[in-house]
Amino acid sequence: MSGLRLTSAKGLDKFLSTCCSSVGTPLLPLSNQIVIYVVGLVLAWIIAWRLRSPRHRQLLFLAISYLFYATWGLWFLGVLVSSSLMNYALGAFLRKNPSSKRLWVGILLNLLLLSSFKYLPLVGKISEGHALAGLARIVLPIGMSFWTFEALSYLFDIYREEDLDPTLLQFCLYMAFWPTALSGPICRFPEMLPQFRKEWVPSWSDLSIGAHRIAIGLIMMVLSQMLAAGVHPNTGVDFAFSVPGRTLRGMDVWIMLFGYGFQLFFNFCGYSHLVIGAARLFGFRLAENFNRPYLSTTTSEFWTRWHMSLSFWIRDYVFFPLATSRSEMWWRNLSLVIAMFVFGLWHKGSVLFMVWGIYHGLLLVAHRQWQQLSSRTGFNLPATLLKPVSWVTTFSTISLGWIFFRAESVHKAAVMLKAAFSPNGFVRIGLPRSFYVLVLLLSTGYFAVIAMADLMNRWGREQSVPDISPGLMRGKFQSSPPALSLLAQNRWVWIGPVLAVLTLYVYLLLKPEVAGASPMLYRLF
Repeated sequence: MSGLRLTSAKGLDKFLSTCCSSVGTPLLPLSNQIVIYVVGLVLAWIIAWRLRSPRHRQLLFLAISYLFYATWGLWFLGVLVSSSLMNYALGAFLRKNPSSKRLWVGILLNLLLLSSFKYLPLVGKISEGHALAGLARIVLPIGMSFWTFEALSYLFDIYREEDLDPTLLQFCLYMAFWPTALSGPICRFPEMLPQFRKEWVPSWSDLSIGAHRIAIGLIMMVLSQMLAAGVHPNTGVDFAFSVPGRTLRGMDVWIMLFGYGFQLFFNFCGYSHLVIGAARLFGFRLAENFNRPYLSTTTSEFWTRWHMSLSFWIRDYVFFPLATSRSEMWWRNLSLVIAMFVFGLWHKGSVLFMVWGIYHGLLLVAHRQWQQLSSRTGFNLPATLLKPVSWVTTFSTISLGWIFFRAESVHKAAVMLKAAFSPNGFVRIGLPRSFYVLVLLLSTGYFAVIAMADLMNRWGREQSVPDISPGLMRGKFQSSPPALSLLAQNRWVWIGPVLAVLTLYVYLLLKPEVAGASPMLYRLF
């Protein structure tokens, strides 16, 4: 019996080695990937410009998408193509008879495929010495969580009898579309299909907006790298979270949480700007993913501004179906917690991510209860206090939740939580002062940039208002200096070169420290 078990373990291990040996790391170095991406996109843009047929452009974009995805691993591409073919067949199967049973077949097959790569490795890690230990060597294909959710939304939309009848080419392009396949945003098929089918003529507006978004994305990702690595060695967010929990003070924990929150935001929002801008160069308008989330004054508002494509997906396909299945208020509240639990589980099948999801579900329920209490009693803070108090409360509770998102273990999270609320932990600090300075400088700088952007938007709107009255209207709409209004209206002309130079300068200045930072955090999920 023991011999059979050993043989099984060796056989499984050999099989997994064959499957995963080519996907542990990308097939090409990152520098080569970047060259392929840049050259490929330039050539694709030139060729697409010359093509008249939408179908020919679809073929071109699918070929480019598969080429880019294959640089991460040919085995990854095989999984993506298999999932695409499976879901196209499931869509045709469901379209003939949009019943709940057929929908559940599609849901379960997709979840089975995703969980095989995403959660079986966790089983292998806790089964050391067992035949199942080889499961730990399974590698999750990059972006699988994102394009699986896109496939599920397609099936849900067919079940709701949306008028969707794509060709196999169009559906495969939707699943593999190069801007979204790696890390989103999660797009809906009814929004993408008309864009795949439409005639495309390059426009100056698309090029200017696309270049502007790419420039913003690059600088935000560099700022994320700075926060991760620090200005000097062992002074960034990554170092701070590696420090033993017992040595952390209360102030240390809070500054770590603020720093990590902005690191994650700069990283993922920057990436979203980058891919949305790149797609816009080709005339595609992707779903927005972030809308100044750290200006939110309630938790509910935060989740309409942070990772919007995923939060809206969870809302539409998990929360609404659950909440509308019963009318009791307690069930609606429980549905919120369940939906946010799914949100956490989507990121990773670990206890901490599940706790993070439940924590945010409870925050959303608490906000609803507060709204109901205020409505019944008529109690509310004065208007001058309500917004700042709400913002501080929201920002603090959201930041506190990053403990569960980033901590390396449940024990470390518990120690950090205890330190965060220890009265004696605010007298001294244990982390480098340069870390405090960096986090405070970049976070306050972010809010200053938002204020400046709003001011420039106002200047641009003022300049665009026609001079229809020499009196009151002139004084109201033309108070800004003409030069500032002109710069505000045409900021894409100068902001791209300025940010590109600044990005290069920061890289040269911090290159030794930045080199080891993670390029894209959400690829872990």
